[in-house]
Amino acid sequence: MQEPVDISHDFDFAIGQWRVRHRRLKERLAGCDEWEEFNGNSETRLVLGGNGNVEDNLLDFPNGPYRAIAVRSFDVTSQTWAIWWLSASDPHQLDVPVVGKFEDGVGSFFADDTLHGEPISVRFLWMRTDTTSPRWEQAMSRDGGTTWETNWTMDFERE
Repeated sequence: MQEPVDISHDFDFAIGQWRVRHRRLKERLAGCDEWEEFNGNSETRLVLGGNGNVEDNLLDFPNGPYRAIAVRSFDVTSQTWAIWWLSASDPHQLDVPVVGKFEDGVGSFFADDTLHGEPISVRFLWMRTDTTSPRWEQAMSRDGGTTWETNWTMDFERE
């Protein structure tokens, strides 16, 4: 078990500017196997004295540019992170936060949410964070996490 920390360095790998290669299912939890690929850029900076960060994203969606931010904060008491997504297309609505932590080099974050009015589970994974090309994945589940459908991946490279 890790000793509690006052300042988390889990997301230090993400600080700076990135080129991002996105791969996203065209439809989620619909048995779709058609992926779309597009590029983007991301810049992450520390906030909250190091126990948080903001990731500013420009995604080159096939139908035009899209902007959004990820806001991450570390809870010293629970030793967990919360991650919120805020889209420029719905600027007054924060998504339900995924909450979790890093273990054995993988960050795993979970939430209960809805998709098209139906309850789902959401999972974010951060992998390869000790390399020059970290990867983020999003997956969703209709069965409480027994099975997962990965529907979005992001591969990062330094600018």
